[in-house]
This record gives sequence, structure tokens and C-alpha cells, in this order.
Amino acid sequence: MNIYGIGNDIIEIERVRNSLNRNIKLIEKMFSKDEVMMFSDKNYKAESIAGNFAAKEAVVKSIGTGLRGFSLKEVQILRDDLNKPVLVPTGRFKLFLDELGVLEIKVTIAHCKTYATATAIAISK
Repeated sequence: MNIYGIGNDIIEIERVRNSLNRNIKLIEKMFSKDEVMMFSDKNYKAESIAGNFAAKEAVVKSIGTGLRGFSLKEVQILRDDLNKPVLVPTGRFKLFLDELGVLEIKVTIAHCKTYATATAIAISK
């Protein structure tokens, strides 16, 4: 196995909070139903939403493409039984990863009072 690429992103939590206050429907445009359910369980905390958004951005940076040919909803960042973030690709994004030979993308998320950050490492064959 090899490292295909690494991505990183950082976002201001207050910016996310303000965007959601203006238009809560943004969540449904950027996140899958499973992600929205996860946010609901966390009382829609802005830092959780910001962290997930940063993780999505880090993931697409790790493969070097940005959002070309697939949607943000297909780049699902969920949690395992230990609450660790995991990428669960779907749809065209999953097919694209298969074409690239990317087997897995590891994700980590962190935040403080003002910023959320995420790093992703894409692993190939």
C-alpha cells in the first residue's frame, strides 16, 4: 500500500454557525441523510458540522481533484463505534476512488473554540 495523497482543511466555526442561522437548509444540500441524523444526535453543534465540512474538503484535496464529477453528499463522514470519523464514500465518488485505485481514506478532525480542522490521507494499492 502507498500514500496516494494528503489533504488538510481549516474553517472558522462562527462562519458555519452564521451560515446555518441564515439558512438551515444548507445542511441538507451539503450532507447526506446519515450525516444529518448524526448532527441531530449532537444537537446540531456548529463545531461538529464545521469539522465534518472540513473533513469533506480534506478528503477531496487528498485525491487532488476537488469536487469534480460528484457531490459533497457522496463524501460522507460518519463515526465508528468509538466516535472516530470514517469516510463512507457513495455513488460516483465511490466509483471514482475505485478507478484511482484508492482503497481507503483515513480522516481526523479537531476543533477549538474558533476553528475546525481536518486531515485526510488517501491510501492506494
